[in-house]
Amino acid sequence: MNLNNRIKLSTMMFLEFFIWGSWFVTMGTYLGKNLLSDGVQIGSAYSTQSLGAIIAPFIIGLIADRFFAAQKILGVLHLAGGALLWFASTSLNFESFFPFILGYMIAYMPTLALVNSISFKQMKDPEKEFPSIRVFGTIGWIVAGIIIGWLNWEQSGNLVLTFKMAAVASIVLGLLSFALPHTPPAKKGEKTSLGDILGLDALKLLKNKSFLIFFIASIAICIPLAFYYNFTNPFLNEIGVKAAAGVQVLGQASETLFMLLMPLFFIRLGVKKMLAIGMIAWVARYLFFAFGNADANYWMLIGGIVLHGICYDFFFVTGQIYTDRLAGERFKSAAQGFITLATYGVGMLIGSIISGMVVDKYVVDGSHLWKEIWMIPAAISAAVAIMFLLFFSDKKKVEA
Repeated sequence: MNLNNRIKLSTMMFLEFFIWGSWFVTMGTYLGKNLLSDGVQIGSAYSTQSLGAIIAPFIIGLIADRFFAAQKILGVLHLAGGALLWFASTSLNFESFFPFILGYMIAYMPTLALVNSISFKQMKDPEKEFPSIRVFGTIGWIVAGIIIGWLNWEQSGNLVLTFKMAAVASIVLGLLSFALPHTPPAKKGEKTSLGDILGLDALKLLKNKSFLIFFIASIAICIPLAFYYNFTNPFLNEIGVKAAAGVQVLGQASETLFMLLMPLFFIRLGVKKMLAIGMIAWVARYLFFAFGNADANYWMLIGGIVLHGICYDFFFVTGQIYTDRLAGERFKSAAQGFITLATYGVGMLIGSIISGMVVDKYVVDGSHLWKEIWMIPAAISAAVAIMFLLFFSDKKKVEA
């Protein structure tokens, strides 16, 4: 890959995740403080990610893969997304805010696949070249959190600026996209069925008992994950953690570190232990949040955030590799699409609904009972981990 394309792709990845990290982490706090939204409404706002994930395969499968170059679709979606985010920032109540954020997530979620497609098209050896490009996405998310914390937008009540910052960045990326390397439609002229789009060919894998257990666990573990994504920032701000968005980027730093260490863990542990450790780490994270505070037990809050690297990499990345190798060449793409639809689509959608109801239930005199709230996802995660350990069989280790 030449230097010019490397710079363009790295900038694309940086902006792609800078945009998402700019508003997604603090949206719950913004909705609660600025628009006086309740827990169910906050959960509904975050559920738009799941709805976008469910709709995204149709945009990619029916449009991007068949008719238009990927970089042009990426540009149009980000330009539209920038406008939607800006209008969302002008909303005076949740009812007017929700349609804009829903429209935005429907536009944004397909871009996650598009930036990967554009990158892979330019690479001769993706396994070696892609990580050095993708890491700029994590850096983008981290920089967004640091900016929000440094400018003190959470404590000053200026979180509306996060949407405007993301909107401007989205328009910049939209314009940049038209200068990205040409990536023609991969399936031009080919017929695409609904089963192809949704990855339904991967249903055959459910005949494998271990994959069925993994599939059920993947959906179930995403229910408590919604608690983390939706309410960690409101929780940290309510208990008095300063520059909470900046503190939360420690999770992305941890994710990067453990991503680099994963080949070593694969060799020593194998799939079952990796997945199990990931789920057990989720239990520990929520217990840290339940018993941590901004004073004596501040280290527990930091520990819960830093555990994100193990929680995400050990479960999701390991699961993607396990699925890839079990599916074989014929069903690789279908299997990955099927798992993504199940986790970020179905699992996170259920979690967003449940988390909002739980947060609303545990309120006394305007203050949330966070200990009781965090014990719920801890219990769910523990139940999923126990079920997985009892029934999942990993007779053959996965080589790194």
